Amino acid sequence: MRLFATTLLVLLPLCAQDKEKKQPPPAPTNLKVLKTTSGAEVRQIMMAFTAGLGVRCVYCHVQGNFASDDNPKKEVARHMIEMSQHINSQFPDGKMHVTCYTCHRGEEEPATAPAPKPAQ
Repeated sequence: MRLFATTLLVLLPLCAQDKEKKQPPPAPTNLKVLKTTSGAEVRQIMMAFTAGLGVRCVYCHVQGNFASDDNPKKEVARHMIEMSQHINSQFPDGKMHVTCYTCHRGEEEPATAPAPKPAQ
């Protein structure tokens, strides 16, 4: 739910822009894991990923050529997406329980242990 709220806060300024100046996003290409063909939906998904990991697009994509597979982090991202899809498919309610933010909390590397408590 937090991820949805964060995504909504990120997207609100985009919705407020003048619609006449706004061009539709280009059709996505080279989608191997995501199950969509809508450029707008892919953009929303990618913005959730960037918020969940605290990174910019070029962390996984090649600048100016998002369809390229030349950045090895893109394949890692695909595996992570498949992992979270598999985990979410195991819940009987069909809801999304696990996202990038679940582990990454806005950081490139997921936290594997809680932060140490300050000495008293």
